[in-house]
Amino acid sequence: MSGRTLYGHLIALLTVSIWGTTFVFTKILLDDSTPVEILFYRFLIGYCALFLLYPRTHKTKGLKEELLFFGLGLSGVSLYFLLENTALQFTLAANVGLLSGTVPILTAIVSHFFTTDERFSRKLVWGFLVAFAGTAMVIFNAQVILNLNPLGDFLALMAPLAWAFYSILLKKVDHCYNPIFVTRKTFFYGLLTVIPIMIFQDANFMPEKMVSLQFGLNIGFLGLIASALCFVTWNRAVEIIGTIKASNYIYLVPLISMVTSILVLNEKVTNLSVAGGFLILTGVYISEHGFKAEWLHKLVVKKTDDLSKQSQ
Repeated sequence: MSGRTLYGHLIALLTVSIWGTTFVFTKILLDDSTPVEILFYRFLIGYCALFLLYPRTHKTKGLKEELLFFGLGLSGVSLYFLLENTALQFTLAANVGLLSGTVPILTAIVSHFFTTDERFSRKLVWGFLVAFAGTAMVIFNAQVILNLNPLGDFLALMAPLAWAFYSILLKKVDHCYNPIFVTRKTFFYGLLTVIPIMIFQDANFMPEKMVSLQFGLNIGFLGLIASALCFVTWNRAVEIIGTIKASNYIYLVPLISMVTSILVLNEKVTNLSVAGGFLILTGVYISEHGFKAEWLHKLVVKKTDDLSKQSQ
């Protein structure tokens, strides 16, 4: 593995480690803010930070490329985070984090049909099936044991679909642009597309709670670290190691979100949720490495020996 490739994997890991905690911060903010308000404040802070860091602008190459940036803002900012924030109103933060593990599955499916350089392989299919089984366990657990509203699960699944399209569109951006400029322009269109929703919902553009220390710290983390910093590092990781390999790191988000939800929010996570999370994590290993023939052979031999001893 080259130094550049290793760098791509490391920044992808750093990014998803931070993103895994954002469900908790958003859940806290939902106590006195609406999903669309959190989205607007978060990315307004992120946009301003990126503008101060890199105020230079670049002329795009026509309407087609401008529409590409519009699509990035719509799919990766307004749609994804509005769906995610709204889902957190109806279900546990840990549950939303677990269901975000479907991002690699959906990204690979979308990539297969909309790109020519990233196709399904046998190990990817098996990995996706295992991860999907884990996702199904989480949803089943939420409905039967925790008795949660199914709307939250549905929205939590639609958010990764929006992110999958964002990841595909991101690959089409010309690499000659500074990554901070690309992120800033994405945030701009994300804010532009969310303003009509705020007006329709009669949201408060200048809330008094902005002066609250708790609100300021939480929204500051989401805007400066989880948005401004992490979008830049994520875009860079996708550029270096590709959409599917970068997206596979999102399988780690469920584990991180589950742990932080338990520690910070005291959420109850059942054994079935833990088992589902384990399967989701197993899926990323299979997607990367496949099934080892030697491992399978040893497993079959052991099971055969055990059955033979029981029959004697």
